Amino acid sequence: MAKVGITETILRDAHQSLIATRMTTEEMLPALEMLDNIGYHSLECWGGATFDACLRFLNEDPWDRLRTLRAKMPKTKLQMLYRGQNMLGYRHYADDLVEYFVQKSVANGIDIIRIFDALNDIRNLETSIKAAKKEKGAHAQVAISYTTGPTYDIDYYVQYAKKIEEVGADSICLKDMAGLLVPYDTYNLVKALKETVKIPIQIHSHFTAGIADMVMMKAIEAGADVIDTALSPLAMGTSHPATESMVAALAGTPYDTGLDLKKLKEISPIFTDLRHKYLESGLLNPKMLEVDTNALIYQVPGGMLSNLVSQLKQAGKEDQLEEVLQEVPRVRKDAGYPPLVTPSSQIVGTQAVFNVIGGERYKMVTKEFKGLVRGEYGRTPVPMDPEFVKKIIGDEEQITCRPADQLEPELEKTRKEMAEWYEQEEDVLTYAQFGQVAVKFFEKRRNAKYGIDGKHLNAEEPVHPV
Repeated sequence: MAKVGITETILRDAHQSLIATRMTTEEMLPALEMLDNIGYHSLECWGGATFDACLRFLNEDPWDRLRTLRAKMPKTKLQMLYRGQNMLGYRHYADDLVEYFVQKSVANGIDIIRIFDALNDIRNLETSIKAAKKEKGAHAQVAISYTTGPTYDIDYYVQYAKKIEEVGADSICLKDMAGLLVPYDTYNLVKALKETVKIPIQIHSHFTAGIADMVMMKAIEAGADVIDTALSPLAMGTSHPATESMVAALAGTPYDTGLDLKKLKEISPIFTDLRHKYLESGLLNPKMLEVDTNALIYQVPGGMLSNLVSQLKQAGKEDQLEEVLQEVPRVRKDAGYPPLVTPSSQIVGTQAVFNVIGGERYKMVTKEFKGLVRGEYGRTPVPMDPEFVKKIIGDEEQITCRPADQLEPELEKTRKEMAEWYEQEEDVLTYAQFGQVAVKFFEKRRNAKYGIDGKHLNAEEPVHPV
């Protein structure tokens, strides 16, 4: 039995899950050299919501962050999360943009690209996988979005894993974004996957329901090669099992990670100080640290739950949360049982809120929900009832091909559109995905470098954004 690898999530999913991705690059800097000396399988540090949060809330260039992380951690494989044809945005993008984004991500320092699709539609992953395989040294990992319900039996996951291996992925991640995996089901599933495919299997599960560490143990016993964990100050709750705890649990066994607990302990104070800072500022809500077994009942990921609460609060209908939570599984059933992960979680959740506060189901239908029903995001795991489809989109035709096949090339058009803001090639990709949010960032960046009259403040030493 080979030692179990650890992917550390402290620089991406841990703070995305607990504090809405608000950790700054400056806050990360003191820990980077120490993290690089641990010997992790990889460090997940980019992608997901980090790109959006950097631009929208932190006034940081996400590409600068990646370059900084690469420079400070030369020994460790850097990993990102990437939504296939959605890239890091919220719609499907043309193949030329997708290919260029993968190319630039690797060029700026990414080693492992974890690619997933919200509907587990393999067609939406193929362009990204092929693009990653073209880049020297890049590793294409495909994540299976894990969920439960009709059709989601072991055979479903085994068949999907076969497709993933066939299209050329280097490894598979079982991505349990809502914390729905339970230990013995995990053992059976991982065992079946290991018997089916030859490529490594990695496990990603959130601690929301309080059982993710047990899930990891059973997955390892079934043959899982790598697990995702987070350093203890930002672990558990809606985050991941604690790195130190899992390292200690496996020490001296055939699954020993080989990592040094003393070295991990030396890093903890940096993130403990940040945890206290986030708690005091209100950025870290203590509720995010609690065990919530509702996740197993309603299958609502932590981030989706906070969105639902926020939407109801804005509508002055906070008292209807329980009704919305009961409506989510019904909407999900109507919509072909999509796994609840970005962007399908937001689409289904928002429609559930509309159904409840509107007093009548589907009286108001969001543009995004119509898009899901129309097939703009791909093929749903279960076909939708034709009568329901007609109710939502009328006589419009459903898209049955790969959605991106209907898109014209976008790269050159985007480059022309954002020419006035161009400072680096990566800006084209930032603008393509985040439009006006990117423009606001570009404006702040320009204002920081130049005076209001457009003259450079200091030609030898540009002023960088705070």
